[in-house]
Amino acid sequence: MKLGAFEIYPVSDGRFRLDGGAMFGVVPKVIWEKCCAADELNRIPLNLTCLLIRAQGKNILVDTGLGSKEDDKFQRMFAVERTPTLLDSLKRLGLGREDIHVVINTHLHFDHAGGNTMKEEDGTIVPTFPNARYFIQHGEFEDAVRANERTKASYRRDNFTPIAHVNQWEFLHGDTELLPGITAIVTAGHTRCHQGVKIESEGKVAFFLGDLIPTVSHLPLPYIMGYDLSPIQTLETKRWVLDRALEEKWLLFFEHDPLVQAGHVHRDQEGKYFLREVKTWE
Repeated sequence: MKLGAFEIYPVSDGRFRLDGGAMFGVVPKVIWEKCCAADELNRIPLNLTCLLIRAQGKNILVDTGLGSKEDDKFQRMFAVERTPTLLDSLKRLGLGREDIHVVINTHLHFDHAGGNTMKEEDGTIVPTFPNARYFIQHGEFEDAVRANERTKASYRRDNFTPIAHVNQWEFLHGDTELLPGITAIVTAGHTRCHQGVKIESEGKVAFFLGDLIPTVSHLPLPYIMGYDLSPIQTLETKRWVLDRALEEKWLLFFEHDPLVQAGHVHRDQEGKYFLREVKTWE
């Protein structure tokens, strides 16, 4: 779809499932299961929706999904269905691995950075996008490298250290305009240095939320994942982003919603946020 002079396309790396209780934190199951039905293992369906931006003569990819390196046990645990894969989705837009110029990771959890790298036939792990510069907040990279007992299950070194070995990382220190109209904005809470991506062109604004608001069902302010390291900070970051999105009519992109890719946020008479979906492929 067009956003001013830019083109933006959600690109899928398939879908998977995570524990519903973990996805909604302190919200009771009797409430969250009304919008997200769980399977027999209490897992809810989630999409892996990345974003492709064509701007300034560059192909910019935001997040890379799960990738293809995980074993059968992992794929069963998370009910992974990689149809299509991210590379399949890019191919439909006429793009190959070599055509991506910029990769922006919101953070380095395995479902957002797994496709950063790939395994060659001899088992060597290499960057998936050999001509790209990969952008991440420096604090997020540090936290991934020095993961503790609470966080290490979410960080897989094969997703980020091979990029360092070939010097393809670009480390950010706070909010940064990467290209004219493409800005990484720190949206802390889920992780200490999680970032969203703001896209601006000809008076139009879109914002890729990452795990700040993973699905439309997480629009209510207290609906915060149990995975978030600083939930009170998430609360305040959500409030700031949603207020700005409402006031400035941002088009919000959701990474994990199983049905909705994007929409504009509104408030009802009780002051509660709700979304009007925008079909991105129309």
